[in-house]
Amino acid sequence: MSEQKQVSILLAESSLAAGEDLHGTVVINYPGRFDSLVINSQIENSSDVFSYANLNGKKIKHPYARLSIFKTELGGRTTIEFTASTNHIPAGDHSSVKFRVSIIQEHKEVASDIAYAKIVKRA
Repeated sequence: MSEQKQVSILLAESSLAAGEDLHGTVVINYPGRFDSLVINSQIENSSDVFSYANLNGKKIKHPYARLSIFKTELGGRTTIEFTASTNHIPAGDHSSVKFRVSIIQEHKEVASDIAYAKIVKRA
């Protein structure tokens, strides 16, 4: 029997090119109290960021690497879907990307998960 993660992040695309959408899903199985959920993206060796364009079917405009969502905004939802994109163009063949989700309670991280993808140069 496998142990279920308290929070997990899954990326639909393992690689994408600049300007393409990346679709992600966060599943919350955390049984305790928490104040917020944070999704953070980091592109290696770069100050470029992903912009979030969609959150649970609603269009948003969040041009920052870090997206914070208060628990009250979730409305009891345990699955969060998001769409993000970047204009980053890799210096080499590709750049590695890390997406990290964290559950925050009283300014402390209580659970987290990480997913990876690649940004590739267009052919």
